[in-house]
Amino acid sequence: MSLDAGGRGEEEDQSGPPVITFLSDYGQLDEFVGVCHGVIARRCPAARVIDLAHGIPRHDVRTGAMVLRDALPYMPAGVHLAVVDPEVGSHERRALALRTARQDRLLVGPDNGLLMPAAELLGGVVEAVDVGRSPERLEPVSRTFHGRDIFAPVAAALAAGTALDALGDPIPVDGLRRLELSRAQVIDGILAAHVLRSDGFGNLILDASRGDLDAIGIVDGGALTVRHAGTLHAARHASSFAEVPAGELLVYEDAQRMIALAVNRGSAAELLGAAPDDEVVVRRA
Repeated sequence: MSLDAGGRGEEEDQSGPPVITFLSDYGQLDEFVGVCHGVIARRCPAARVIDLAHGIPRHDVRTGAMVLRDALPYMPAGVHLAVVDPEVGSHERRALALRTARQDRLLVGPDNGLLMPAAELLGGVVEAVDVGRSPERLEPVSRTFHGRDIFAPVAAALAAGTALDALGDPIPVDGLRRLELSRAQVIDGILAAHVLRSDGFGNLILDASRGDLDAIGIVDGGALTVRHAGTLHAARHASSFAEVPAGELLVYEDAQRMIALAVNRGSAAELLGAAPDDEVVVRRA
């Protein structure tokens, strides 16, 4: 089974090599991503590795979690490796492998909330193990590169068919760390939203939905205002960037059905000077 963009199940062809998807904040300037690929290839040569993203802002667990959640509905069922790990090497942060209720998918990464939005989209966690002392880990384990020494070999072992419960000690599902995500509010015809993240085009993804725009009477093509940090910006609601002139601000529903701000052929992040967690107030003009 696979999920379509609306979260509905569809039949999926399970033939072919095992799949491992890989997301991290490692970037592409160093050897970190390639080394993890090499570790996977040594343990499970048949695995096909799909790189989801390695440009997650450094240590930004929330952005990594949202990108992972938004990408997995379009990925084949398999093992999903994610490493955004600012607490690497600390005794408080556990290393996880878990199984989801829907599609029996396996997620591997740190216990810092990174995996949980994706797991919840896939029906929640039904089984979790602490793989910090897994028999599959590489020795000696670096205090700073668990992606290489713990997470990649565990993901490869799962792809090779090793049972989840053979890779670590069981963890109560209700003890897993979760992220606290903000939520937009509609008050007296005003939408008070927050910036969740900025993508590579400078588009600002907000914690709001199309229903929130409907609640304040925003219609397709309607004029509105966007206020950030005391500055008011004129904007228009649009379905695509090309519906407004180049350089103008628009409010639209993005591919993940979240409300976002963009500048046609420009950057909303630069225009507004907005950063994650900033408040943005939207209302009809």
